[in-house]
Amino acid sequence: MRMGQEISVSHYDLGDFDLFYQKLHEETVLLGQLIEQQGFSNRHPVAGFEIEAWLVDEDMRPASINDHFLAGLNDPLACAELAKFNIELNSMPTPLAGNVCSRLKNQLQSTWNKAVRHAESLNSRIIMIGTLPTLVQADLHLGNMSDLNRYRALNEQIQLTRGKPVHLDIAGIQHLKLDHHDVMLEAATTSFQIHTQVPLSIAHHFYNASMIVSAPMVALCANAPFLFGKNLWHESRIPVFEQAIQAGGYAAAAQGPVRRVGFGTGFARKSILECFQENLDHYPVLLPEDLGGATESFQHLKLHNGTIWRWNRPLIGFDEDGTPHVRIEHRTPAAGPTVVDAIANAAFFFGLAKSLCDELVEKGLPMSFSQAKDNFYQAARFGLDSKIVWFDGNEHPIRQLLKTELLPRAILGLKSFGISRCDIEDFLAIIQQRIANRQTGSQWQRDFIKNNPDEFTAMTRRYLENQNKGNPVSEWMLT
Repeated sequence: MRMGQEISVSHYDLGDFDLFYQKLHEETVLLGQLIEQQGFSNRHPVAGFEIEAWLVDEDMRPASINDHFLAGLNDPLACAELAKFNIELNSMPTPLAGNVCSRLKNQLQSTWNKAVRHAESLNSRIIMIGTLPTLVQADLHLGNMSDLNRYRALNEQIQLTRGKPVHLDIAGIQHLKLDHHDVMLEAATTSFQIHTQVPLSIAHHFYNASMIVSAPMVALCANAPFLFGKNLWHESRIPVFEQAIQAGGYAAAAQGPVRRVGFGTGFARKSILECFQENLDHYPVLLPEDLGGATESFQHLKLHNGTIWRWNRPLIGFDEDGTPHVRIEHRTPAAGPTVVDAIANAAFFFGLAKSLCDELVEKGLPMSFSQAKDNFYQAARFGLDSKIVWFDGNEHPIRQLLKTELLPRAILGLKSFGISRCDIEDFLAIIQQRIANRQTGSQWQRDFIKNNPDEFTAMTRRYLENQNKGNPVSEWMLT
């Protein structure tokens, strides 16, 4: 649940909300003016990522030690997450060209190896997986919340906005229903977030492309079938996160189309500004921090945007020379199963989104927003077994679509970015093998539990062994 910046307090009064909204309005107006004046970076696209992970003890149970762990790790690319048993690892921005995938893999592998060694020195382990199979609901209490004001304030404000407990209700292979009384339920989900900085001129097209490709991405990257012992969706993170932070727009429209966590409300028609205008017009301020600073730094706009969790989220940042830029954050993939799987997922996303973005620039939107949204939830629920409606208006098995159309598109997209042939072949071969073997992280977990009913600790231990060997999940054996 990363929101970027820490805040100074965890309680507010009404005046704070008025002042923040005023500054948010000023910054949104300025953003519109800068976009109108083409005052944004048009540099060649840049890649990056964030990956969330779990700290576990030797019994594979959550270890609430992230403050101690991060202090000892002492790495600027590592930071705390919502729960004391979660951390986040980040990449350095890397130009989307040449051997970018190899470079991102080497970055993540280096950081990951360092984190693994450090965890072991604390008699702990670190694991990247969408939902931790050994987690129980009792682990998700406020005593396990990271010691940061932004999380305490967020919990308080969401509780006030919602006015009732979280009611989790997920119908998958099995049915999970429960109530929870704080935002900690969100800590059950960990993801791999892919960042793409793109020129302003194509930002809204790339945003739309990212939404359309969310269905194949979530099916291909599924790694979260179980929560609290229940076999749910292939990617159960999706309904868990949406229901855990369920607070809507104005007039408490939590059940309406304007939700703080979700697929969004529509494509961006003319400009990426539409998303930020919607943030201002439809989402109440949750964290009215007085951040000071010049309007040009967009501090209030960025904090507010960080409390609205679209599965594809536009972000405002700055180049090294201070020029503002737009990034699209693609949030659908689960964390894991391995470093090489994560970077292969990113490679497939970059290529497919670029290919589709080019088509959108040339021909316009190939499907309705409601169809893209429906495809996404079908794919999250049924994974590589799902069927989705594609550009021809017909329903296709997603595995067939991936093989015949989407992998070739991804290759074309990566070539047009100027990615090296070796990177394209090496990383997309991992995706190709995963599709051929029908083995995502989610499918491997389900098959293990089918052979070893209720053995979630043994499964997590085996999963971790496989993860640390580093072979792609498509090659993992059950014994």
